[in-house]
Amino acid sequence: MADPTRSGNRTFSLFPRNSARPAPLTSDFWLLASAFSLLFTAGCAYIGSPLPPLINIPARPTDLAAVQRAARIIVQFNLPALTTENMPMKEPATAELRVGPAGAGFDDLQPVTGGAVTQNHATYEIPTASWAGRDLQIAARSVGANGKKSVWTTIPSLPVAPAPPPPTGIKLESTAEGVHLTWDGAPGEFRVFRKTGDDQSFTRLADTNQQSYTDRTSEFGRQYTYRVQRILKLAENKEAESDPSPELFIAPADTFPPATPAGLRATAAPTSIELSWDRNTEPDLAGYRIYRSTNNGPFEKLTEVAQIPAYSDHAVEHGKQYRYQLTAFDQSGNESPHSAVVEASIQ
Repeated sequence: MADPTRSGNRTFSLFPRNSARPAPLTSDFWLLASAFSLLFTAGCAYIGSPLPPLINIPARPTDLAAVQRAARIIVQFNLPALTTENMPMKEPATAELRVGPAGAGFDDLQPVTGGAVTQNHATYEIPTASWAGRDLQIAARSVGANGKKSVWTTIPSLPVAPAPPPPTGIKLESTAEGVHLTWDGAPGEFRVFRKTGDDQSFTRLADTNQQSYTDRTSEFGRQYTYRVQRILKLAENKEAESDPSPELFIAPADTFPPATPAGLRATAAPTSIELSWDRNTEPDLAGYRIYRSTNNGPFEKLTEVAQIPAYSDHAVEHGKQYRYQLTAFDQSGNESPHSAVVEASIQ
């Protein structure tokens, strides 16, 4: 009898009477059908609306800076590696620089050509001849390979002055306090730079309003190169620089003895003569040399002591007169003049 399906009180047959019944469906068939159903459902998952196309506008330049050096203005800034949508740029951006009077609109600024770009860092030099005594506006923007341009990055006001003259007649001298620099020219503000040994670049060392400077951080036995610039203070905390002076180098040597020891005292004890003195303050002090004379004879070196300012002379005899002198010496072997003479005897 056929498998019935009931609807109300009527019975329907899925197969005609007296027809051959098909083989029953197996569990393997149902498993295979379920797998195809899951695969079809997964392949038709909802992924949302399509994204709008990228506009690929380069980001604006960063770190825009300008300084007047002698008769030119040096402008530097960095070009972006990303677009405004924070996506990497397919090709490096190029730079566009414009200058003009402070307060002028961007369309009224003059384009500047001839800049150099190295690893996304742009450098331009602008002659000051047409701008001396005026305030200059500087604007830079990035230009993509597709021709699209960033918004402007600006320096709205840069005072421009007549070219400051560089210092002349630079001289270097090795002194006990350090390397001493002097130079010629009109009074003003100056900036001192130093390069040590094989360093490739100068380091700003000091600013001074004198025409001399002593580098107290220098060390004997090392080589240093120095140069000096004149600095002209301008409005709005801006400044103009001269060209650097010629570079001079020096390898200072320690030929400077310590100061003469002071306050030498001699006190007789039962079996010795006790010496004491004021301590020297040189940072490279190595010690002291003690000289002695017996019964007004010549002074001879008695001994050397380290930095402790005292000594007990036990090689003495009763009834003899002893005189003492003292010197200080440093780590380079330089010796000070002799101190004042003191006398003592054991009775």
